[in-house]
Parts: sequence; structure tokens; C-alpha cells
Amino acid sequence: EETPLRVVKKDGSRVPFDRQKILAGLLKACEKRPIPVPALEDITDKIEAHIHEKFDREVTAKQIGDMVMEELKKLDKVAYVRFASVYRDFQAVEDFLAELDKMK
Repeated sequence: EETPLRVVKKDGSRVPFDRQKILAGLLKACEKRPIPVPALEDITDKIEAHIHEKFDREVTAKQIGDMVMEELKKLDKVAYVRFASVYRDFQAVEDFLAELDKMK
């Protein structure tokens, strides 16, 4: 019997892994960007496969977020910054500028 993969959230709670949450985050970050949905589904597949390959029982939400950010950085810089702003909880313009400086 296979143990379902759990995601450890920032608050320590554990929830079942749900690939749809990854896809939803990608779709939101790429809203109004010239990126076809199949490309986002491919990224979701890639991340899900990596998670199942690397982690047995648990993966942190941070690890998943880092994988999503890495893929978005390669795909579309605007979508990357959008995702980063939510994922890293930007509170001020300086947070955006610091992230943009890292991309230069």
C-alpha cells in the first residue's frame, strides 16, 4: 500500500499533495501573458514527476514553490515576478526591486 504524498505547509500543517494547486498558481502568474496552457501543464507534470521521484512521504510547500519559481524564471520573467510577489509575500516596492536586481 502506497502512502500518499503530503505537503508540509508553512504553519506546520500537512495536506495531501494536489497538482492542481501548482497548475492554479502557474495560471494565475501567467494570466494575460502569451503562454499557452499546455506549456503550464507540462511544467506541472515536470514538477510533479520530480516531487514523486525525490520525496517519499513529505515535501514542503517551500520546496514546491522554489521549483515553480525556477521553471517560471526560465519561461517568463513577468510571470516569475508575479509568482514571487505572492510566494515571498512582498510587502513593499523595495521587495520587487530587490527581486528584479537579482534577475539582472
